[in-house]
Parts: sequence; structure tokens; C-alpha cells
Amino acid sequence: MDIGAKINQLRKKNGLTQEELADRCELSKGFISQVERGLTSPSIATLIDILECLGTNLKDFFNETSQEKIVFTKQDVFEKEDKELGNMITWLIPNAQKNDMEPILINIDPGCKALEQAPHEGEEFGYVLSGTIYIHLGNKKFKAKKGDSFYFRPTGDHYLENAGKTKATVLWVATPPSF
Repeated sequence: MDIGAKINQLRKKNGLTQEELADRCELSKGFISQVERGLTSPSIATLIDILECLGTNLKDFFNETSQEKIVFTKQDVFEKEDKELGNMITWLIPNAQKNDMEPILINIDPGCKALEQAPHEGEEFGYVLSGTIYIHLGNKKFKAKKGDSFYFRPTGDHYLENAGKTKATVLWVATPPSF
């Protein structure tokens, strides 16, 4: 952790100049500048005073939360091919099983299907990016083509099947994660 950089961030967040912070802490502007640039380190007592003037305390200052990743690239994805069923699943968000929802991209070869899922709590959403599919839900079958979306509560066994003569690609999102 770069203590100086974090103090600099907090100071700016509070709309203070180095001089204003120094005045509140009864320190010199030069000392605040040196701390922020990492040229000197404050004593614990001085750090406590600085943090108090910035509206925080030692515990909160040093309690770093990890940055949540927002954007995922092709390098982040994980793929699994099921040659027996004729599909390829791409997990778009790594470790999505720890999240509330799990988005995948599934490519299904003509005449093939996705693994059948048992009923579970939650919801399922999909958007057909290419091809034509059947959504099997219990004893019912629904057809969806490119540009169509589907949404259901998985109260029965369910799976997707390619209903066309070309590969079908579906963006499929499940809550809770189940793939």
C-alpha cells in the first residue's frame, strides 16, 4: 500500500489543499507534500491526526477492499467442449459460480443439444445470437431463432437443442449459477 498516495486521494476527495490539511493537522505544507510523495513517513501519532482530519481512522484507512473487476476480455474466458453432446460452452466471467448469475455463450452443432439441467431455484435467460433452437422445459418445447430471447423459471428439467441446419449460438444467463 502506498500510504502517501492514499492520503493524497483522501485529501483531494475532501476538497482540501495540502496547505489546508497541514493547517488542520498543525503540520507544515512541506511535510504533507513529502508524505504524499513517499519521501517521508509520518509517525503513528501523526498519521492518526492526519486521518482524523480527513474523516477516517487507521482501521478504515488500512482496510483495503480488492478492486472488483468490471471488464473481462477474451483472455479471461474458459471454454469446455462436449464432443458427445456437440456443444461448446464459454464461461464469459471467470469464477461466475460465486456470483448471483452466470452468463455463458453456448455453441450447439446442428442436431445436437446442451446438457440437460434438473429443476432448480432461480431464473434462466437467453438470447439467440445465431441459428434456431428449441428450449425444452419439462414436457414443453419452444422454438427461438436469431434475435429472439427466452426467459423462464427452471421448474422442470430443461435444455437447449439446435433446431436448424447450422451452428446455433446463444448467450445464456442462469441464476443461481448452474453450468
